[in-house]
Amino acid sequence: MGVYLNPGNDGFWKAVRSKIYVDKTGLIAYTNELINTEQQFICVSRPRRFGKSMALKMLAAYYSCGCDSADLFRGRRIEQYESYQEHLNQYDVIYLNMQQFLIRAKNQCVTEYLERVVLADIRRVYGEVFSAEETILAAALEQIHSETGRQFIFLMDEWDCVMRERQESEMLQKQYLDFLRDLLKDQSYVALAYMTGILPVKKYGEHSALNMFTEYSMTDQKTLEEYTGFTEDEVKSLCRQFDMDFDETSSWYDGYKFTHYQHIYNPRSVVEAMNCRKFSNYWTSTEVYDALKTYINMDFDGLRADIVQMLGDGRVRVNTRSFRNDMRSLEVKDDVLTLLIHLGYLAYDFEAKEVFIPNKEIVEEFETAMSVKGWTEVMRVVKASEKLLEDTLACDGKCVAEGLDRAHMEVSSILTYNDENSLGCAIGLAYYSARKDYMLIRELPTGRGFADIVFLPLPHAGKPALVVELKYDKTANTAIQQIKDRHYTQAFRNYTGEILLVGINYDKDNKNKPHSCVIEKIQK
Repeated sequence: MGVYLNPGNDGFWKAVRSKIYVDKTGLIAYTNELINTEQQFICVSRPRRFGKSMALKMLAAYYSCGCDSADLFRGRRIEQYESYQEHLNQYDVIYLNMQQFLIRAKNQCVTEYLERVVLADIRRVYGEVFSAEETILAAALEQIHSETGRQFIFLMDEWDCVMRERQESEMLQKQYLDFLRDLLKDQSYVALAYMTGILPVKKYGEHSALNMFTEYSMTDQKTLEEYTGFTEDEVKSLCRQFDMDFDETSSWYDGYKFTHYQHIYNPRSVVEAMNCRKFSNYWTSTEVYDALKTYINMDFDGLRADIVQMLGDGRVRVNTRSFRNDMRSLEVKDDVLTLLIHLGYLAYDFEAKEVFIPNKEIVEEFETAMSVKGWTEVMRVVKASEKLLEDTLACDGKCVAEGLDRAHMEVSSILTYNDENSLGCAIGLAYYSARKDYMLIRELPTGRGFADIVFLPLPHAGKPALVVELKYDKTANTAIQQIKDRHYTQAFRNYTGEILLVGINYDKDNKNKPHSCVIEKIQK
């Protein structure tokens, strides 16, 4: 086994020996189908901590010749597929961690350093096949293939680190993309190329020649949705195994939504929560909160209002097509929102073309980023939300209305009330602190309509459920009557206990006290 050529199966061996291992070997069946086809180039982009490196270690263990990985895959899903034995440990694998090369090259040219050390590793096996003076990796591999017929599978981690960490150096980026194009495109020695990163590959000006890659990104994972993170069934199984509450796990780590898999969980955070037996924010990234702060403070018209709307559990329409897949060419607010999707700070609904903050863990990231200057008004609303919830639980409609009036004054310069939807986002923000004890659901289907906002208490909370109905230029009593007439509380099939019916109206013509609120308590 080598360092870069056929690195073996140690990485995957450690994974399957871990306390928690979720079987994602079905991915191998998919990559097997693509070997030596027009679709053999795969670029998978996901946020940090979403299992990209784990997948590469699994693929390296499966494909690398020179080692026997049969025991590691025994009993795994991949064994059920006909292609399993055909490709097991049958290829020369070249495994490249681009982040590692970028760090180690220091003042050297990254690609020249990479070629030098990788060629040295390959010479141990194929030194007699190509010239000792050869310094170009692609040329050496061409010669090996010509002489032996051997093909290579390329596994590349952090492919985009040059784009992210050397944003100012267009020359380095051009050189790097030229290197990848020469190494991979139209080369008969390539059986499969699978590379991972945070950013997709296209739209780098004239150097979009990496367009042979099929992209699987956070805006469209295509057939790889199941392997983007943990699925709902996988998380339910872990919650049973570790005696952890599934609903609370969902509120913390669910929210990434795709076409077929509507609930994808952050895998790293779920594993940490199960191991620690504690729900907390485990999603850490080298893109520290200062980076998030930079992006959300960018001076694009409407961006701040969109952020506030999403903090209130709302959704925002976005056009992802203008994004050029780098971290510098941000020209409109949609570019910023699309970048935040790729970084994992926002989730994307492909069908609706909308973005939203996926879960409690990411909400905390936004709160941290906004805790410095620039978001003073919003943070005042957030800090006052604890008192608003207390007044609601005390059924004090007068104090709730006054609290909503104050919250409205704080954010009126950012978020404009013009319909029940914008009112709902503002109310969601005003009840921000409720997220630690409740699961907030907008537009809950009830069989006879949709309840505007429902607060379902988490198991640890010991608090009543809330059904909030919003009205615009009507009355709070009208809102309460609608909850009763349409039997919204019947949607609480598995809930027993107190339910507070909260009717809120906004009167646009009442400048001093625009909000009114009526609260009633029932038992279910």
